[in-house]
Amino acid sequence: MSLAEIWFGLFIVIVAGYLILDGFDLGVGILHLVVARTDEDRRTMLASIGPVWDGNAVWLVLTGGVLFAVFPLVYAALFSGFYMAFMLVLVCLIFRAIAIEFRSKEPGSRWRTGWDLAFAGASTGLALLLGTAFGNIVQGVPLDSAGNIEMSFVDLLNPFALLFGVTTVVMFALHGSLYLLLKTEGVLHERIRALVPRIIVLFVALIALVAGVLFLDDRQIIHKFTHDIWPLVFPIAAMVALYGVWRMVRDGRDGDGRDLRAFVSSALMIGLLLIAGGIGLYPTLLISTTDAAYSLTTANAASDNNTLVVCLIVALIGMPFVLLYTSGAYYIFRGKAHVESGGY
Repeated sequence: MSLAEIWFGLFIVIVAGYLILDGFDLGVGILHLVVARTDEDRRTMLASIGPVWDGNAVWLVLTGGVLFAVFPLVYAALFSGFYMAFMLVLVCLIFRAIAIEFRSKEPGSRWRTGWDLAFAGASTGLALLLGTAFGNIVQGVPLDSAGNIEMSFVDLLNPFALLFGVTTVVMFALHGSLYLLLKTEGVLHERIRALVPRIIVLFVALIALVAGVLFLDDRQIIHKFTHDIWPLVFPIAAMVALYGVWRMVRDGRDGDGRDLRAFVSSALMIGLLLIAGGIGLYPTLLISTTDAAYSLTTANAASDNNTLVVCLIVALIGMPFVLLYTSGAYYIFRGKAHVESGGY
């Protein structure tokens, strides 16, 4: 196994870390105007992610950094071809951060409602943009021999990519609702619990539709699943984990430990789905619909071996600190979220 192939696996793990960690606080934002009825409800939801959301976003920076250092040709193609989409991602990140910090600075209802709209809109928009980008990567892009993606922003918003984006929004909403079950109590908690099964049904319908489109169109990513049995273990295991989420939420009660197991199962599902996608793509990182020879793979898109070695050493030294910080933050701020004077 080459260093480039090792980094392909590590990159999938890092992306999974971002989707799992930042996914739930994006989900909280997506649900912000859906389940909250009062100002106290909304402050409680913000307080649930307040101590951890910015740390979760570090994984997005880490993802971009690894792509830049390890697979620079993929980085260049994506950030030039998806330029407008990434600019919108930055706008969403900025407005989301400002909304979280500014909302409770003034007591006026108009002020707070405005920032509530900004928080929910930016969270939903960010999830949709990320999902749409993944959708385009899954189906392939018009990549030429020079590594340029020849498509406009409107072309990025094609039906399949938008379907993938909507599926991502619903997936994050589910993940966020399970996190909120851990952090809320009382009427808000029961309202969220009643909503979870509906989100699961919608997510299953959407993921089945995505899979159906991929199979009917005979996309490259599904070839390994139709020609071999072992890759099917991962999507099947993901659906088993999702079934576990449904059972634990249906039978669980606040404080009995099942809500935590449901959240862990949701994280496992997201990780397994991403691994399945990685298996389908491997060894390709960016599929060219112009000519298969132009596709970027672990063989032709990776940095030289010296760079890969240095990056691996840095990762082995740095990743434990990232994991230590992340686990420490969640341990310190464990338990239910409460609204405090002067807080969120």
